[in-house]
Amino acid sequence: MENALIAAIEERTSANYFDPDHQLALAQIERLTELATRAPTAFNLQNWRFIAVHTAAAKARLRELAWGQAKVGDAAVTFIVVGVLARHDVLATRLTPSVQAGFMPADMVPAWEDAAARLYQDQPRRQRDEAVRSAALGASTLMLAGQALGLASCPMSGFDAAGVAREFALADDEVPVMLVAMGRAAPGNWPQKPRRPLAQVLELA
Repeated sequence: MENALIAAIEERTSANYFDPDHQLALAQIERLTELATRAPTAFNLQNWRFIAVHTAAAKARLRELAWGQAKVGDAAVTFIVVGVLARHDVLATRLTPSVQAGFMPADMVPAWEDAAARLYQDQPRRQRDEAVRSAALGASTLMLAGQALGLASCPMSGFDAAGVAREFALADDEVPVMLVAMGRAAPGNWPQKPRRPLAQVLELA
């Protein structure tokens, strides 16, 4: 029997058409988000947020900022995947659960803080790059979680980022990296599109 995760990767599609009558319960939205947060981040920063746009009013606001794309309104939920600028001074809090769980030595935390400070402090480009990386990893995991739970999804970069940040009250250190529409697929979606040959994308060094 094929591994379920491999099947989810091979079967995932970017859906353009969703059943507008399908809804997700709050517990389902929470489960999807919890699974998304299992994605890795540098230093375990977990520098992301997920805004689950699922009410009719919020969908209408977001659809206007997403160039009128119907899937924002039709999908059961569209997540605004937000990356948070990387900073070293939150690390002690983020790492405390690992120390309390007993597998991270407490005296290792200051070393990680120092390393993160050298990497990010006064480095706005690196801070933003890490925010985008973390959000992208979270969004990818979110889509695979949806696929595993029988849901269709579509990542979206076509939206007014400044407008989304303003309309959904993002903080100054938050970046709306992408939207992920999710719900039950409607008829008319394409299968997964063919990928480029490995010879064009794989280099062995």
